[in-house]
Amino acid sequence: MGSADDRRFEVLRAIVADFVATKEPIGSKALVDRHNLGVSSATVRNDMAVLEAEGYITQPHTSSGRVPTEKGYREFVDRIDDVKPLSGSERRAILQFLESGVDLDDVLRRAVKLLAQLTRQVAIVQYPTLSTSTVRHLEIVALTPARLLMVVITDSGRVDQRIVELGDTIDDHQLSQLRELLGQALEGKRLAAASVAVADLAARLDGSGGLGDAVGRSATVLLESLVEHNEERLLMGGTANLTRNTADFGGSLRSILEALEEQVVVLRLLAASQEAGKVTVRIGQETEAEQMAGTSVISTTYGSSGTVYGGMGVLGPTRMDYPGTIANVAAVAMYIGDVLGHRAG
Repeated sequence: MGSADDRRFEVLRAIVADFVATKEPIGSKALVDRHNLGVSSATVRNDMAVLEAEGYITQPHTSSGRVPTEKGYREFVDRIDDVKPLSGSERRAILQFLESGVDLDDVLRRAVKLLAQLTRQVAIVQYPTLSTSTVRHLEIVALTPARLLMVVITDSGRVDQRIVELGDTIDDHQLSQLRELLGQALEGKRLAAASVAVADLAARLDGSGGLGDAVGRSATVLLESLVEHNEERLLMGGTANLTRNTADFGGSLRSILEALEEQVVVLRLLAASQEAGKVTVRIGQETEAEQMAGTSVISTTYGSSGTVYGGMGVLGPTRMDYPGTIANVAAVAMYIGDVLGHRAG
């Protein structure tokens, strides 16, 4: 790339930075005053004319300055050389806040709250997808001799509790046998394989009386926990942040809120970024969702030991602090994975 192109990109970078900070169209004089571009106002005006002709900036009103277009933001994001790393104290604060979560639900709630505060955008975290989860432990507790509490814990920290009503009472020895049989069938297996194993076990012991009946009833209940459900759960936070930027959405804030409520569009955007450790930025029309006009979505995945648990990210106006938001999304995702992975270990 030639020096003129490099200089024009510096002008574009300055326009993006100033527009994100001020919300006001940027003129050539302001650029020269605020940034050490090393050229005259006339040169900056010429560069702005070229950038406008190429579709990177536009003039919203006659006799006003320029603002970045979606193409301009994309060029800016593609050429972010390095995302400013968070400081040691910032990283420690994030990790400490997430580690204080008492269980999976609490960790994810904290992550959403933290990400919304850090970015001042809408934060979204997808619950761990069942298809990638492995049964880490099965616990069975006798509430009465004929009533059991079964607790399934996955490697992603997901905990599912179910009550089993037995047809007959069982003693402590039988309870221990039941725990061992079901544990051997389930533990260490992906949920799909675990559901097959527990169904096979129930079929094998069917009609054997005593423990066979307890296994059959337990298996029926366990399958509700193990079989993949079509619906996925999302946690969102900071929706009110959208109202700070109503003007950025061109009056389409209602359709954005409706899309967030329906969750289908958001799930599709998160599912499209299932490459571990990679942060994806979709700007404006790149979201391929008409309801999301004027928004950008920055998303990534979280997980542990190479396993992706789910997607997460933020949604806000195209006029956002991309370097800072990318850094915060990446950091929170990394620490969610660390916290959940440590607890699964």
